[in-house]
Amino acid sequence: MTSLRDLGLSEYEARAYRALLRTGATTAKELSRASDVPMGRVYDVLNSLEQYHLIRSQAASRPKKYVAVEPDTALDRLLESKRQELAEKAEQYENVVDELTDELDAGEPVHDQFWTAAVGADETIDLLVERLAAADDSLVMVAGTPSPQFDLDAVGDLVVEELEAALDRGVEVSMLMSPGLVDSLPESVGQSYVNRLSSTSNFHARTAENVTGVFNLIDDVEVCIEVPNPLDPGQAFAMIDLKDPEFAADLRATFDPRWEKAEPLSL
Repeated sequence: MTSLRDLGLSEYEARAYRALLRTGATTAKELSRASDVPMGRVYDVLNSLEQYHLIRSQAASRPKKYVAVEPDTALDRLLESKRQELAEKAEQYENVVDELTDELDAGEPVHDQFWTAAVGADETIDLLVERLAAADDSLVMVAGTPSPQFDLDAVGDLVVEELEAALDRGVEVSMLMSPGLVDSLPESVGQSYVNRLSSTSNFHARTAENVTGVFNLIDDVEVCIEVPNPLDPGQAFAMIDLKDPEFAADLRATFDPRWEKAEPLSL
């Protein structure tokens, strides 16, 4: 059951406010009896309620009297107070994240070999989006066959959003696709990439023959390889993420000559 305590009031504050709604203008002594708030605490409670702007006082009367503001007004003020409190908390957490990001990024990156795999559509896209978000300098995307990341469903939109974010932080994005894949994509997909990505100088897209498979090369040290579903090649079955600078360098050495000979993508 909800109560005024859910909006930040103490038990005594909630009792006192509810009692004032029943009694109307009253003194602290009378309120103590009506609300069961101890007389030794009632003035602190009334001061607190005044700070929340939930009650008004009549200082000219002797003894001083208090009256509750209307419930709608009181609830709106409590809600606004909570919103401000949450906004301040959010700002504090954002500052903590900024400080920790600088601290944790201060160390030299470790380039030891490491690999992991994700199986299933949801896990696969989660891993892909995570690794795209980790790109700092360069991102190479190669696709010779249909892939969910080049579609406009929820998966494809997530990928485009991450590419936009990468471009905004200065990452060089190079996308190489086979002509057959480009021809198989709906026109709306091509327009989305043109409208949302190609306007930036650090986005480049080309096509080349004999492009096979789907993989992403991240910062020349990490490779995400998509494993297609054997029953539905247009859907991803798994994603292998391999962090191996030597393997990544070999892959880059294979990619660069094809990129140089590739044709600019025209949509």
